Amino acid sequence: MPVVYSSERRYKPETKTFVERQKIFLRSDGAKRLGLGLMCLTSLLISFLISIGGIKAGVMIMVVLVALPMLYITVVYPRTGILILLIAAYMVMWVIRMNLISFPLGTVMDGLEALLLLGFFIKQKTRRDWQFMKNPISVLIIIWISYNLLQALNPGAASVMAWLYTVRSVAVVMVMYFIFSYHIRTVQFIRLIFKIWLGLCTYAALYALKQEFIGFNSYELAYINTPGMDALLFIGGFWRKFSIFSDPVAFSYNMVAGAVLALGLMFGNLPVIKKVILGFLIALFLFAMIYSGTRGAYLLFPAAIGLVAILHFNQRVMFLAGVVGMFMLFLINVPTSNAALYRFQSTFKISEDASYNVRAINQKRIQPYIQTHIIGGGLGATGIWGTKFAPDSYLAKLPPDSGYVRVAVELGWLGLLIFCTLIFVVLKTGVDNFFKIKDPELRSYCLAMTLTIFALNIGNFPQEAFVQFPTSIYLYLEIALINITLRLDQERGQKRLLT
Repeated sequence: MPVVYSSERRYKPETKTFVERQKIFLRSDGAKRLGLGLMCLTSLLISFLISIGGIKAGVMIMVVLVALPMLYITVVYPRTGILILLIAAYMVMWVIRMNLISFPLGTVMDGLEALLLLGFFIKQKTRRDWQFMKNPISVLIIIWISYNLLQALNPGAASVMAWLYTVRSVAVVMVMYFIFSYHIRTVQFIRLIFKIWLGLCTYAALYALKQEFIGFNSYELAYINTPGMDALLFIGGFWRKFSIFSDPVAFSYNMVAGAVLALGLMFGNLPVIKKVILGFLIALFLFAMIYSGTRGAYLLFPAAIGLVAILHFNQRVMFLAGVVGMFMLFLINVPTSNAALYRFQSTFKISEDASYNVRAINQKRIQPYIQTHIIGGGLGATGIWGTKFAPDSYLAKLPPDSGYVRVAVELGWLGLLIFCTLIFVVLKTGVDNFFKIKDPELRSYCLAMTLTIFALNIGNFPQEAFVQFPTSIYLYLEIALINITLRLDQERGQKRLLT
């Protein structure tokens, strides 16, 4: 049998994979001509649609071109999706007010939350981790969500549709706590979140000052001129400012949240220049907040200062608290003709506050109903959805005026007990973690989140603090970060022991 040498073997051409053939094609002249042709056709199609539909068609096209990549990014890169959600939560009400898009943008936020939830379950296949569920806060959040879902079966509810429209902002959005707890795993990502948060707060504050000193835009004037809106916004001789938010209350509470965040961050090991910048931002946010005319917000930052003085009991902090207290006394008693400052001063004269007295009367009137309805009158029974879906019901005629009163009326004293227990456990965990964390940076982050939740919790009594964008999203970020900071601190401690 003859020997077959390698040089005599039959030559087999090298086979290329599909990806390699695609790369060769994309580098060819034919691919370039095809791409140029598709771009020309797309441009013609877009021009034709804009010529028919005008600027709204152009905006819709831009939304589609942006939305498709965002769908992919949100699911595959959940940390980027989280940043998109946080930015969108700040901007959504501003875009809605512009009235450029007829599509209900609130459902876009629901879609982002659903995509993040989908990405969460996909990630669990490759990185299974349910440790974040094993703490009291997670257990109470699950109980709260379940209780709100079961309200669909409440026999005393006047409308199931009111429940359907309300449950999204009250219970379903709380799922974001688990998303944040799972995906936020590095200090660098927390820093990025805080930078974006403070940047958005700065933009909102500057925009409100633009409304005060330059004036409203045309679409904002249209919003002001809607029937009944002037009675809400024109008080004491000046127009209350709402910036990029849904109303002055949401604006003022988010300015407080930004100021309290900056305050907490100042207690970290930061260079002096960064602390000066944070101090400037606090002054900017509080100055802009005054023009909201929301008296319930004026007490929140001093309340946060009080909690700081308790947790950081030393001479420097007590001196700071004393300076803030003296400045507050000066503002309360200084003679003024400025309408915004006069409204601020009236906050501390409760006997002269007609709106507070009206709220007190309404709350007294509804107490017998709360005491006799253990599970309440149904989620969404009060406010806008109660008026829309059950206008003849007793609760539809009741102005909520308070987040706690609304919970008690709609979910009963049992629901109020669950909610108050949740808030108590969150704040207790925040204080406990603050003393457990050794790393100064993470300690300041935990402090900032605890202070923010504490301040908003106080603000939830005179107003509804937790249900409007962006607070409805950021609240659960704050709660998640209380546990995340402790987890990251423990991981750093373990690394130090190993090295």
